Amino acid sequence: MVDADGLSMWAVRQGEGPDVFLIAGLSDPAEAWQAQLDGLADRYRVTAFDNRGAGRTELSDEPLSVPMMADDAVALLRALGISSAHVAGFSGGSVIAQELALRHPDAVRSLVLMSTFARPDAYFRSMTGFWHWMVDQAPSERAMLEAFFLWVYTPRAHADGLVDRFVEETLAFPHPQSPEAFHRQLEAFEKHETLDRLAAITVPTLVLSGEIDIATPPRFGRAVAERIPRARFEILPGEAHQPFQEVPDVFNTRVDAFWREVDGR
Repeated sequence: MVDADGLSMWAVRQGEGPDVFLIAGLSDPAEAWQAQLDGLADRYRVTAFDNRGAGRTELSDEPLSVPMMADDAVALLRALGISSAHVAGFSGGSVIAQELALRHPDAVRSLVLMSTFARPDAYFRSMTGFWHWMVDQAPSERAMLEAFFLWVYTPRAHADGLVDRFVEETLAFPHPQSPEAFHRQLEAFEKHETLDRLAAITVPTLVLSGEIDIATPPRFGRAVAERIPRARFEILPGEAHQPFQEVPDVFNTRVDAFWREVDGR
């Protein structure tokens, strides 16, 4: 546990080298990044953490927002003595990363935005509206996870048993997210709006989208990349919302090459 400007936050750090700072998405604790903590620690000092309201980091009483979570992230960086880092975020974590780069640009060496968006559309709001209903109405936590994971993993992962493994791991996790925290995090992400501000991001940026991602389709990632000066946009063929978990070697190799290029400039 780390005292980050008065908020007690859970953080995990592995490896030595240039700092990499990983920001998880809706509901996910630091363990969502385990394949990156393990797979990149031979070249980087990798830090992952629990956002406010997820895992072991408490949910406070004040209204939750993406800017607040971005400020939490920079407070954690400072508490850990990290002046700047390669920042990578997925889904909700990617929008926190956008705000972090906008609000605290000196803390960000580069950006990797996986499964990202800058402005929710009608489809997105309908989808997240169903997620709110699903958390409250699902007959069990297992049923909720099985339904939710339809939105984020490939048919391949459902067929080969990977999703079943993730369900069991989530059910066994000793720090589950409360329904209240799920609703409040999701409401914060639904209000995210940076499309008209992204041009202010000046750090090297790589935007990645899964080809068959139905939660944040590639059109969202392309719109983000088009607004950030000199950002690169790439589609990962055959992948869905969370390729960093499904094909971690592919993801790790791509971001490593990007960070090596940035550090070599």
